[in-house]
Amino acid sequence: MWKLTGNSDLPIYLQIVDLIETKIINGELLPEEKLPPERQLAEMFGVNRSTVVRALDELTARAVIIRKQGSGTTVNAEKWGLFAGQSTNWRHYLTQGGFTPAVPYIRQVGVMERADSGKVIDVASGELPLEMTPKIETPSFSWQSFIAEEQQEDEAGYKPLRETIQKQMKEAYGLQTRREQIFITSGAQQALFLITQCLLKPGDAVAIESPSYFYSLSLFQSAGLRIFALPMDEDGVIISELRDLYHKHRVKMVFVNPTFQNPTGLVMSLKRRKELVKICAHLQIPIVEDDPFSELAALDSRIPAPLKQLDTDNVLYIGSLSKIMGSTTRIGWLIGPTAVIERLALARQEMDFGLSIFPQVLANSVLNTTGYKVHLKQLYHVLERRRDDLIEAFEAILPSDVVFIKPKGGFHLWMKLPVEFRSIRDFDIFLANDLLIMPGFLFGVKEAVIRVTYARLEKTEAKRVAEIIKQILIEKKCEEA
Repeated sequence: MWKLTGNSDLPIYLQIVDLIETKIINGELLPEEKLPPERQLAEMFGVNRSTVVRALDELTARAVIIRKQGSGTTVNAEKWGLFAGQSTNWRHYLTQGGFTPAVPYIRQVGVMERADSGKVIDVASGELPLEMTPKIETPSFSWQSFIAEEQQEDEAGYKPLRETIQKQMKEAYGLQTRREQIFITSGAQQALFLITQCLLKPGDAVAIESPSYFYSLSLFQSAGLRIFALPMDEDGVIISELRDLYHKHRVKMVFVNPTFQNPTGLVMSLKRRKELVKICAHLQIPIVEDDPFSELAALDSRIPAPLKQLDTDNVLYIGSLSKIMGSTTRIGWLIGPTAVIERLALARQEMDFGLSIFPQVLANSVLNTTGYKVHLKQLYHVLERRRDDLIEAFEAILPSDVVFIKPKGGFHLWMKLPVEFRSIRDFDIFLANDLLIMPGFLFGVKEAVIRVTYARLEKTEAKRVAEIIKQILIEKKCEEA
């Protein structure tokens, strides 16, 4: 709603500036989305057109919007530009171990998830359902034994866990790494937070593959980074596009999720991985490789090894247990050059974001059980079956003009719908039909695309999802007729 609160002491034009910035931060206005014309804004706010012009001039000066004669006013495509006055309480964020986006759609999804009416089908959540988490007995620990284990911890984390990860990476991929190069974090997002806050500075340009779940994270925006979309095809990021971005914007870092990519489920080809590593080494651009499904991928000999194996010096590798053991397992790790690991470890210590010894000891215990390897194989086959069940339902029920990518692994399926969604609010039609999905705008895409999480679906539910989507398509096509 384009309405001023009326209870601010700020001049009217600055109230308009604040309102538009808030809409951008909250996701109500997307990059490159067009704002209403000046005359229409003046009518909405009940002010003179000159007041609106002054507000838009201020937003233009801040690089928040772009104004072109004859084309109107659009939100800056560089992921909202830089907001000097906005800040995020990251201490609260990391303490909670997660992030709830401010986008109204996501807030409503959360409300419906918590209501648990029995009617709602949740294919939005990217977490494992409880019945698919490992059923492994953990040994009992005394309070004294936990305290004793703290003697084996330093700034980079619990040493036995780091040695276990070191061993597993070597067994799975032949990756030779030292314990000093492994940094334990409270999940992948803490690793990303430390990278963006400590290795980059406000105003730096980064390239992120598109689409990507990275676009749903506010930590890039909080760090004041300029984000540029790096287009993908079925083999992964397009190298020529990266070269162009570097020369135009001096990109300082590249963020990719090459294996079972979120949201597409694609796997970057070995040829493309080699090309990416080569050009980034030539241009001296570090690569951040997010690989939450690494241990599942290791069970499939057709999946190429991580980028980290191709270039051990220029790739920062992020792994996590949350996709394997459940979202409450807030254990992740970062593998990188020793100097980088030491810098990030000290930064975390200075920020007082300590990591509890309890989850580290428990995770190390589970990773070293035979039951863990059994769980991995079972999870791999269950996910494969649920993916195939969903695809079978889609092919049998949905019209042929619905396009989707068969994921090679992971949790998600990415599909393009043959209808038009003119605004974010149009996706509310899914919520109205008790189907929780993740719309494309959360992944940096403006088209009518959605992500469906098949990891949470039984076969009967897969058919129901297909039927609901079919009904929504009928309703949307009637609206467009």
